[in-house]
Amino acid sequence: MSTDPQLWTTRHVLALAEGRRAGGLVRVGREALGWRQADLGRRLLCSQSAVSRLEQGRHPDLRLLRRAATEVGVPVELLAISLGLRTTPSRVAEDPSSAQEAPMRRRSLIAAAALAAPVGLIASLDTALASPPDPTGAPPHTLDARLAAARAQFDGAAHTALLRSLPGLLADAHHAATASRQENDFARLSAAYTLASQALNKLGHYKQSRLTADRAALYGDVSGSPLAAAAAARELAAVLRHQGQEAEAQRHIEAAAARVEGTGLATGGQAAAFAQMLCSSAYTAAVAQDRDRALTLIKEAARAARGLPAVAPAGRLFPLTPAAVDLYAVGVHRALGDAGTALEAGRNLHADQFPTIERKGRMHTDLARAWWQRGRPEQTVTALLAAARLSPGEVRDRPVVREIVDDLHRKHPHMGGVRALVAATSSASRPDVSPGMLASMGGTVG
Repeated sequence: MSTDPQLWTTRHVLALAEGRRAGGLVRVGREALGWRQADLGRRLLCSQSAVSRLEQGRHPDLRLLRRAATEVGVPVELLAISLGLRTTPSRVAEDPSSAQEAPMRRRSLIAAAALAAPVGLIASLDTALASPPDPTGAPPHTLDARLAAARAQFDGAAHTALLRSLPGLLADAHHAATASRQENDFARLSAAYTLASQALNKLGHYKQSRLTADRAALYGDVSGSPLAAAAAARELAAVLRHQGQEAEAQRHIEAAAARVEGTGLATGGQAAAFAQMLCSSAYTAAVAQDRDRALTLIKEAARAARGLPAVAPAGRLFPLTPAAVDLYAVGVHRALGDAGTALEAGRNLHADQFPTIERKGRMHTDLARAWWQRGRPEQTVTALLAAARLSPGEVRDRPVVREIVDDLHRKHPHMGGVRALVAATSSASRPDVSPGMLASMGGTVG
């Protein structure tokens, strides 16, 4: 069931959007579907009173608002306008029955949606995330190089340096999108927030990562880029998995996969993005203990990746390779509790197949987790030491890996290599992230 697209071109609806009444748009969509507030609440896993507060504009939760808008079919451009983008559409529908004019009106709304500052779009609804700082003054044409540099910091597990660079990068990306009003700049802004979410997720700060991923998803939608939206959805799904919301995570990944598939997969980048969505969906299903679905999806991902090169081209948004799919298979089988099958899936993997320090380290830690699940502490230590030599941050900063090191120290304190692992993690007794850095990115330590 879906709402009539012409519903969103009427005077009443446009007045709600221009009046910044996002909750009113949700109510219009809900009533058009014939749903009660309780019906929508069941779909959102919240109470009827929460839906009522949202529709009245008394709910500050951006995540719930976005989910509700998606459920009832509010177009993303209208949602963006209602969240603070000032727009004066050149034409209001006089005759809603004119289907031929609807696409032109929607394109006008999309163009109008880029007229106001993106910072204000979020800050009015999401008080949990602080507004980015003032722009640094760096030339706009340097943003791509700075994004690449920040990505290199992530790939090198230089977490402290990355988190220091992100606030200025986010601020300048906001400023560039405001100045240009171009879809590419909204895609770039989404990419910056996606990277921030990815870093916070790796460091175990899931509350902050979820809020940051929500921003990435919203700007990815506004950009109109299926790949930017897919990258943001992947990070949002990762956070949701950590928060025990596997069904919601799966919904985001499947929607992103459908959008990517809708491109026709005519380019290598699109094909890699689709295979990546299948991998993420498989792992999400495995975490939810949906065995049949997980195994089917990881096989589909392997088939989709067959035509991808062994080394991804530089700059590809989803640098997926066949070896990377095999590493996902390790994680899928481990999440399903099949450590032996996980290790078999990874038996031919080696560090040279992965181009970055972060991915090399991740290969070793994923295999270490499978060895630990298998009850093989010696092999676990060997894999973790290999990871620590390549990327100390992969062992020191990831909570799930540090927990294994703590268990090794407690259960096998005299085993060879355990002391070296403890030393690697105790060189920073907590993740190398200060409260000030998180606060400057728009979060708090929780």
